[in-house]
Order: sequence, then C-alpha cells, then structure tokens
Amino acid sequence: MTRRNLPLILFFNLLGVALFLSWFLPANHGGWFTLDSAIFFFFNRHLATDPAFLHLVAITNNRAFDAISLLAMGLLYLYFYLKQDAAGRRRLVITGVVMLLTAVVLNQLGHLLPVKHPSPTLTFDNIHRVSELTGIPTKDASGDSFPGDHGMMLIIFSCFMLRYFGRGAFAFALLITVVFSLPRVMIGAHWFTDIAVGSLSVVLVGASWVLMTPCSDWIVDRLNRLLPGKHRPGQP
Repeated sequence: MTRRNLPLILFFNLLGVALFLSWFLPANHGGWFTLDSAIFFFFNRHLATDPAFLHLVAITNNRAFDAISLLAMGLLYLYFYLKQDAAGRRRLVITGVVMLLTAVVLNQLGHLLPVKHPSPTLTFDNIHRVSELTGIPTKDASGDSFPGDHGMMLIIFSCFMLRYFGRGAFAFALLITVVFSLPRVMIGAHWFTDIAVGSLSVVLVGASWVLMTPCSDWIVDRLNRLLPGKHRPGQP
C-alpha cells in the first residue's frame, strides 16, 4: 500500500509545503493578504448593516454551537456505525479514537510552524466586533489564529471519512467542514488563510502519511487486539 501510494503521498506533501510557502514567503503574505482582507471586510461591513446576519454570526460562533458541529460529525459517523455488526462497531469506535489522536498530533505539529499572528479583529482598527454589537458571548478574536484548530479537525474528519467510507461520505463531511468553518471567518476570529493555508497544508502533509500508508490500520488493529471488551479479535 505504501509503495503504491508513495507518488501520491509525495505529491500531497509537496502540495502542502508549496501552499504554505506561497503564503509564508512573500512580503506581508502577498496576494493572500489581499484576499484575506477582502473577505474579512466583506463580512465585517455587513455586521453593522444587517441585524439578521449579525445575530446569525453571533449564534454560530457561540461556544454552544460547537456542540452542533460535533453532533453533525457524530450523526454522519453513526450512519455507518449502525450498518456494522458488533465487531465492526467496535472497530469503528477505535477508528474514531485514532482519528482524534491524529487530530491532536497534527494540531500540535501545526503549532510548531514559525507563524504567530492575531486574528483580523485584533489586526485592523475601527472594525465591528460581534460581542460588542450584540452582547452575546462569542469567539470573535484570537491572539494566535494560525493554523485554525477547528478547521483542521473538520478537515481531518473529512479525510478519515474518505479513507474508510468513500466519496459519498467525504462529500457530506466536506459540507460539514465548510458550514462549520465559515462562521469563524465571518466573525473575524480567523483569517481565511488560517484554514485554507494553515490547516489544509498541515493536513495534506500529515494525514497523507497516516491514511495512505498502513499506519492508521495498524494502530486500529493493535488497539482492537489490546483493548478489553466483547468482540475483541481472537476471542472465542
């Protein structure tokens, strides 16, 4: 599997590195900063002129809304879980654990990148802060927004869905990723490139080695044999 996938793994690694360097190397991030600024001010301008949009952004960036993103991912995973027999369900639970471990490791590695910058709401003057306009507690700023943690978890989830459940599941997972990443950008807690460059470049490099080699299957198999419980492989 590794040998067959090695050219594609190297391609994704080069793509991830090239994506990051295209943002990191140019002075003031080149055209990426122009795009980032345009996206931020487009949404920020509408916060002051559209009360419905303002409250939508406030609600979707409340901490409680994060539970809905977890619910959406959980329901998609549950759909495939319920189609399995008892042994298959045990394996999917362990696969979910491996997915979370992958997310934790890649997130930590992502924060080793030589980048630290504040969110747009802490970068520009005379902008609109949702928490100030509504009084609703929201995450509308971050002292270090790169890479986007939330977006990275969603992208990793999408990759696992593609690896283990196919393209249809991947399409639904991508929809979940867009829907639940966008509010962070709309409110100004993240730059667009925190996710589209930061999160994505880390996942392109890291997840390819986890999912396109025997690595993830090996970890799942090992945990499946080691963890106690019914339907463990080798049990009579």
